This record gives sequence, structure tokens and C-alpha cells, in this order.
Amino acid sequence: MIKERTLVLLKPDTLQRSQVGEIIRRIESTGLKLVAIKMLRATEKQLVEHYHKDDEWYMKKGVQRTDQIEKDGKPVDKDVIEYGKDIIRGNVKFMTASPLVAMVWQGNKAAGIVKKLVGGTEPLTSDVGTIRGDLTLDSFELSDSEARAIRNLIHCSDKEEAIREIKIWFTPEELYDYRHIAEEILYDIDLDGLRE
Repeated sequence: MIKERTLVLLKPDTLQRSQVGEIIRRIESTGLKLVAIKMLRATEKQLVEHYHKDDEWYMKKGVQRTDQIEKDGKPVDKDVIEYGKDIIRGNVKFMTASPLVAMVWQGNKAAGIVKKLVGGTEPLTSDVGTIRGDLTLDSFELSDSEARAIRNLIHCSDKEEAIREIKIWFTPEELYDYRHIAEEILYDIDLDGLRE
């Protein structure tokens, strides 16, 4: 469990708003160990592989979107599935607009810890004290009305997706294994490493 890894991507809005240090500080303060970090310009290929959506997902999201369009009294002017695909197209456009920072964090329940810090997908409804709840104010309603990706600063992997996603952004040689002093405090059962 102490070797669980999770992927974190700091999106273009994080860099543009100079929030990189604040977000790293919040994650680092938990005691998780940073095992990889780099700044890069994402490619469309990486992002399509990263989001990893199928036609069922596109249809589900397309139905949700067309229901909202009809509720707003506007015309539905394309196939339902295309509205679902527009979500990923918007994310790709957004994520390639500026460099991003990719990181891998490691530690006990790393994915769950980072998810808790980050908060819900929509900043408007994220809890106070979370990264999204404290540092941004976008909403699904606003992003939908402007036909763009939601600007929520950060992506963090679910535990099940982390291994697949890490391979998209990092080679095995870019993942570091090193001794971190916090591991002695957090994981040394009897604190034998502290005895003099």
C-alpha cells in the first residue's frame, strides 16, 4: 500500500494562474512522496489515450448534454454521440493550449489522498478546503454555455486508472525510487529509525 502511485496533471489554467507551487505544497504536505515531475506540451494522441472513452460513454454524455440543450429551449443540431465527443474535443483543445505539469505521487492510499485534496470535478460544488473549491470558480453551467472544457486546475487518477495513465506520461526510467525521510515517520512501525 505504501508504494501506491497516482498521476496528477496540472492543467494549463494552473500554470496561467501561477498556482503550481500552491498545489504541489498542498499535496506534499500530506507526506506523499513525489517520484516524477516534468513540464511538457501534451499531444492530442496522449490526451485521447489518457481520456480513454468509448462510444457508450460518448452516448451517455451526449444524452445528458442534449437533454440540457432541449431544457434550455435550444435546437439539437447534430447526432447525440457528437455532443459526447465534443467533451473530449474540448478537453484536448484546452489541455494543448499551454504546457502542463505531470507528476507521480507515491504513498499509502495515494490516489484517495489526492482525490480528497483535489475535490469534485466541478469547482462550484467542490468543498471548501479542496484545491478546486478554494482556487477556482468555474462551473459546468458556465463551461457548457461557452462550449469549452471546465477549468478545474488539475487531473488526478482514480486508483484503477493510475497505472495505465502513468504509462502515457512517463517512461519507467522517469519514475524515481529513493529514500524519503517522511516514510520513516509515516511507515516505520516502532519508529526504530528515530532511536539514538
